[in-house]
Amino acid sequence: MKRLIWAALAFSLLAMTTHGQNTPVADLAGGYSYLHLNGSNGSSGANLNGFSGSVGFNVDDWLGIVGDFGVYHGSPSGVGLTTETFMFGPRFSFRQSEKFVPFAQALFGASHLSASAGGLTASTTPFAFSFGGGVDVGIGGSGKWAVRPQIDYIGMRSNGTTQNSERISIGIVYHIGEK
Repeated sequence: MKRLIWAALAFSLLAMTTHGQNTPVADLAGGYSYLHLNGSNGSSGANLNGFSGSVGFNVDDWLGIVGDFGVYHGSPSGVGLTTETFMFGPRFSFRQSEKFVPFAQALFGASHLSASAGGLTASTTPFAFSFGGGVDVGIGGSGKWAVRPQIDYIGMRSNGTTQNSERISIGIVYHIGEK
C-alpha cells in the first residue's frame, strides 16, 4: 500500500512539472474592444469602439500578473468621447489544455475620460477597476498563438460615484517562451 501511495505521489509531482512546461513565460494580446458606458438618470449611455491590449507574466501555471491598456472612442449625440484605461492586477488561469485556457482577472488602475463638443473640452481621470475573464483558444499547432474572447465589468470611480461599464473584446494572443 505504501508503494502505491509513493508511486501516486511521484506520478502527481511528475505530472505537475510536465504540465508546467506548457505554461508560457509571458503573453502579448491585442484586439478590438467594444465599451459601453452605462447611462444615469434615464440616459442610455454611450457606445465606444476601440483597441485594448495586455501584457501578462505568468508566475506559475495558474497565477499571472497582467497590465491591461485600452483606448475607446465614440460620438454619441455629436459629442466626441474618448476613454483610455490602464489597469494592473492578477490573472488566474485554469490550464488543463493548451488549446482551451479559461481565465479570470481583477485589475486596478485609472482611466482617462475626455469629451469635446462645439470647441469645448472636459476631462477627468478617475480610479478604475475591472473584474472579468475570458478564454485563450489555441490556433495553429505551435501553441504560440490563440484567439481571446473576453468580457469585463469596468467601474470608474470619481467624486463618490461610480460609472459602470462593460467591455467585450476579441483579440489575438502570442505566447512567449515556456516555463
